[in-house]
Amino acid sequence: MRDALSRTGSALRQFPDLIAARGTDLVTIDAKDRMPSTDSDRYAISTDTVNASLLFTAAHAPTPLYYVFGDLKVLTPAEVLHYTAHALRHRSGAFHLVRTKGAHHFDDVFGSADTLAAA
Repeated sequence: MRDALSRTGSALRQFPDLIAARGTDLVTIDAKDRMPSTDSDRYAISTDTVNASLLFTAAHAPTPLYYVFGDLKVLTPAEVLHYTAHALRHRSGAFHLVRTKGAHHFDDVFGSADTLAAA
């Protein structure tokens, strides 16, 4: 699937990877497993992905979309845009570079395993 999507210009390429429930709320997740950079303290998220994510979020409101990174930190598309509006940009402009310290802990966004098990 990943290979086929990488070869298309379809907007489906940028859709979230998962639909999940946080309690009784529906959420979507775009897994970013190859992040953060191994030689910097930043996540690199493609501009195309952020733009598509913002459109997806608007079209499917109030269902939020979260980027979950390999270190289990979390950001929303709006946060990525906000944090990078006046920040360092990749030379090509193809990526938003977001400092990892601005991301939320997974448990703070989705609850801990103990909290979820009790619910």
